[in-house]
Amino acid sequence: MSVTVIVIVVLVVMFLASAIRILNEYERGVIFRLGRIIDQKGPGLIILIPVIDKMVKVDMRTITLDVPPQDVITRDNVSIKVNAVVYFRVMDANSAVIDVENFLYATSQLAQTTLRSVCGQVELDEILSQREKINLHLQEILDRSTDSWGIKVSLVEVKQIDLPEEMKRAITKQAEAERERRAKVINAEGEFQAAQKLIEAAALMETQPMSLQLRYLQTLNQIASENNSTTLFPIPIDLFKPFVKLAEK
Repeated sequence: MSVTVIVIVVLVVMFLASAIRILNEYERGVIFRLGRIIDQKGPGLIILIPVIDKMVKVDMRTITLDVPPQDVITRDNVSIKVNAVVYFRVMDANSAVIDVENFLYATSQLAQTTLRSVCGQVELDEILSQREKINLHLQEILDRSTDSWGIKVSLVEVKQIDLPEEMKRAITKQAEAERERRAKVINAEGEFQAAQKLIEAAALMETQPMSLQLRYLQTLNQIASENNSTTLFPIPIDLFKPFVKLAEK
C-alpha cells in the first residue's frame, strides 16, 4: 500500500512539474495544443496539459541586435565597411512564432541586407555627413518589413564606417585645403574692412586738415618713443603747398 502511495505521489509531482510553468513579467508563452495554436498567456502561473500542450516562450523586452560589418560599394564607387546596431521588440508573440521560423535570425539577416542596399545607393559624403537621415531610412525599411512578424523596430544606428587608407588621406587633404581656404577668406575680409576704414579716415582728414597734422605729430611721437638714433625734424605740411600748386600749373 505504501509503495502505491509513493508511486501516486511521484506521478502527481511529475505531472505538476510538467504542467506548471511560471512566466516572468517580460515573457509571454504561445500555447500549442495538438499542433494548433490556442493563444498567448502570461505573465504568471501557466497550467499546461502534459504531452498535449506545448509552450514557446517569447521575450517581450527590447532586443539589441549588433549588425556585423558589411562590405559596401557606395554610389561613387568607394569600397567601405559599415556596421550598425538595431533596437527592436516583439509586439505580437503569436506572429513572431507562427509567421517566421526564427525572428531573431530573420531580423539580423534583413538588417544586413538592408544596410548594404541603403548605403550602396548613396555617396560617401552623404554617409559621413547625413548619418541621421540614413538611420531613419534604415529604421523605416526594417520596421515596414518586420511588421508582419509582429516586430517593431524602434531605432537603427550606424556605428562605424571604415574607410580605405587612400580615402582617409584624401579626406585629410581635403580638410586641410578647406581650412586654408577659410583662413585666406577671413584674412581677405579683414584686409577689405581695414581698407574701408582707411578710406573713411582719409575722407574725414580731407575735410579737417588739422587732423592730418595731429596724426603726423602722433606718428612722430611714436617714433621718438622707440630707442633709435634717427633724428626727425617736423616740417609743416603748409610749406609744401606752393610747390604742389606750381607742379599743378
